[in-house]
Amino acid sequence: MRSILADSEVRLQFAGHETFPLRLLWLRKAYDAAAAEPTPRGTFQERDAIARFGVGRNMAISIRHWALAAEVLQEEGGMLSPTLWARKVFDPDRGFDPFLEEPATLWLTHAHIASKPEFATTWFYAFSGLSQTTFDRDMIVGGILELVRDRVGLKASADTLRRDVEVFVRSYVARGDGGEDAAEPLLAELGLVRESRLAGQFEFVRGSKPTLPDAVFALALERFWRRWHVNSPTLSVEQASYAPGSPGRIFKLDEDSVLERMTRLDRVTDGAFVWSDTAGLRQVARVRPTNESRLLERAYNPVRRAAA
Repeated sequence: MRSILADSEVRLQFAGHETFPLRLLWLRKAYDAAAAEPTPRGTFQERDAIARFGVGRNMAISIRHWALAAEVLQEEGGMLSPTLWARKVFDPDRGFDPFLEEPATLWLTHAHIASKPEFATTWFYAFSGLSQTTFDRDMIVGGILELVRDRVGLKASADTLRRDVEVFVRSYVARGDGGEDAAEPLLAELGLVRESRLAGQFEFVRGSKPTLPDAVFALALERFWRRWHVNSPTLSVEQASYAPGSPGRIFKLDEDSVLERMTRLDRVTDGAFVWSDTAGLRQVARVRPTNESRLLERAYNPVRRAAA
């Protein structure tokens, strides 16, 4: 983790969400804005953004931030367009889940945000950098400050980080006061973080995650492999469980659950990943790249998912 966040080649970001956690229909709003044709980045901050998105200007900017962080939109030359998975999921006529009703969409959204440091560094650090199950806000702020203090040109004050950490907490732990944020933090439904019995403390919820489709696990493993271990022909259970950005880390899976899912990857990926357990080496070999469209279909189609 230290080497990743201290690397000057890795972009870090602790703002952009305008202090708003990701809300229920924001990703669909972002998709609709760019589905027909690429839209300028400034669309989300123009004067008519309030009428177009049905939210205030700061919230519209937050929608853009989360759409990029969740990889619903991609940017090239100042223009925004939907990604493959966004078209597969959010298309109003042919999408698997245009109204974000399926657990697979929530898991994919979370994976895209938490598995990389560029758009939501605090999310990446919290899920991949904290070794403790229980934490508080100051623990995250202090940990990030320690890791990035030597980054030349990086401006990340304690106050900025505290605001970012507060948004992180609100993204996964719904408020109990009945306010607007209590009803709509999209990722709170995953149950990955909960309040601890001790005031001001929170804890990650580790376990098997029954609502997480094997196909989503496979997609996350492929992304992790491609990003952090691109030259390695195999990945061990330990790497998939504990390395920064790994499925075990971002989904808070225990090692036995990661092992169980890796043994099923042969069928889930149609042989792209091959499991082996010989001479004490529990690992998966990558025979060829996975088929993202096929895996997305299996994540959402119950019949294909059961047959996989």
